[in-house]
Amino acid sequence: MAGHETHYILPRPSFERPVKLLIVVAPYYKDIADDLVAGAKAEIEAVGGRWDLIEVPGALEIPTAIGIAERMANFDGYVALGCIIRGETTHYDTVCNDSSRGLTMLGLQGLCIGNGILTVENRKQAEVRADTKDQNKGGGAAAAALHLIALARKWGAARKGVGFVPAADDYRIAGQPKDTPTA
Repeated sequence: MAGHETHYILPRPSFERPVKLLIVVAPYYKDIADDLVAGAKAEIEAVGGRWDLIEVPGALEIPTAIGIAERMANFDGYVALGCIIRGETTHYDTVCNDSSRGLTMLGLQGLCIGNGILTVENRKQAEVRADTKDQNKGGGAAAAALHLIALARKWGAARKGVGFVPAADDYRIAGQPKDTPTA
């Protein structure tokens, strides 16, 4: 049984400057979500970090909320939390795949995201993965985001906009030739 295996866990990263993360949670299964959030908060606070918390209606909205926050706010990283339990229809597959794909796409654009959206067959599996005294995946997602932030700071990469936001020096008024004043 997988629950009895021993897994290697990286030591917590350390930071010269404090980190600030946004926890984005879809509280459809509120008790599960609350436990995931508790794990994420504890992990962030263990490295001296700060966090903000927002709720969205469902897992499909999590990547959009993170994309908006990246464009309009100032966070070092993000923790995506929620729970998707298989039901009787294929909606489960859509929500699992599309929320994960959205987070992956944002991550490939340079965002530091820990994915703690549980994708489980039943409530019992969710409860085990959200247990604050055991393998809380909210804490694991926060740890993943913190490790990515540490890498980004180590390599000193310049941050760029996400999506269709051009660099600041690329703004031009529509219809004007390239060498005319910018907006």
